[in-house]
Amino acid sequence: MNDRILFIGPQGCGKSTQAVLLAEYLRIPKISTGDIFREMSQVKDILAAGQLVDDETTAEIVKKRLQESDCQNGFILDGYPRSIAQKELFDPRFSCVIYLKVPDTEVTRRMMARGREDDTLESIKTRLSLYYEQTQPLLDYYKNQGILIEVDGTGSVEAIQNEIKKSI
Repeated sequence: MNDRILFIGPQGCGKSTQAVLLAEYLRIPKISTGDIFREMSQVKDILAAGQLVDDETTAEIVKKRLQESDCQNGFILDGYPRSIAQKELFDPRFSCVIYLKVPDTEVTRRMMARGREDDTLESIKTRLSLYYEQTQPLLDYYKNQGILIEVDGTGSVEAIQNEIKKSI
């Protein structure tokens, strides 16, 4: 078994929660670019300055991580790629892509409930707009490849996980 799975969806859709549960179930690592970045000193400075890590650096970091021994039987990626440009720099060749569909109103409600300072209605709206602009072509690409699985991300954590397990 060599499951190479991507979780994709807007911030606040539950990707990380679902990816962790599925990784435990499949006994493969869940890899998040955000987690990797927070551990790397050269990237910490970029993030601390409020900047994004460039696509080339991100691609190299992900590629290197996926070559580690714990990924030989598969992996779940959360956060890469986010765009066609990133996929073209490094394509992990996924066996399936799980798209958690959650209405913008629900994503906004969830993000506002987190109570983070940078989660204002305006910033959430801007991030969602940017997400769809960058990610829709990627969703279309995976759909055309026949590996995109759309899952309703609005139920309970358990119901969503059960739906994911049934669909893979």
